[in-house]
Amino acid sequence: MNPIWQLCEFKKPLILASTSPRRAAILKGIDLPFEVAAPKYDEEPYSQWDAGELLLKKAVQKAESVKGDWADHAILSADTIVLLNRKVFGKPRDAEEAEEMLTALSGRTHHVWSSLCYIPEWHGEVRTTTCRTKVNFRNFTDKEIKAYVSTGDPLDKAGGYGIQSIGGLWVQNIQGCYFNVVGLPLSQLWDLIRAS
Repeated sequence: MNPIWQLCEFKKPLILASTSPRRAAILKGIDLPFEVAAPKYDEEPYSQWDAGELLLKKAVQKAESVKGDWADHAILSADTIVLLNRKVFGKPRDAEEAEEMLTALSGRTHHVWSSLCYIPEWHGEVRTTTCRTKVNFRNFTDKEIKAYVSTGDPLDKAGGYGIQSIGGLWVQNIQGCYFNVVGLPLSQLWDLIRAS
């Protein structure tokens, strides 16, 4: 095991209560042993009025939905949304909605919010945190939007784009955590884990 994770005294692999391939890739990239467990819960739609509260609630629900099967493992979950002028952009339902999202985001500044929930081994205290990153998008044309959407890349991502893939072409700059925009803010993750 990586010496950094030995400091945390993990006895078993972390359980990632998420099916996001990006979150799994981030954990692999930091050499943290983990297993994936798909969350088992009914997801509520976001509204512009309760987005922050619901984001945190969803992260907790995801973690708690798998803890019965993984009693002796630490559990991590997350949920991510994009906010533009109080309008919530989750994952687009289809290509048409992805185009609408990208058109709305073009040339504008939005915020990416992620909430994390961490439950230590043997289900100690539930720990949560929320991270916000400001993202400035370049203007892009309808042709560029259609071409990007046709790749299928936007369809499983909050806001309809992936900063870590071709969607990053339109990101002019960010203020805050890059990994938050991908879906798992590492600095906040470290804070939750080392509080053990």
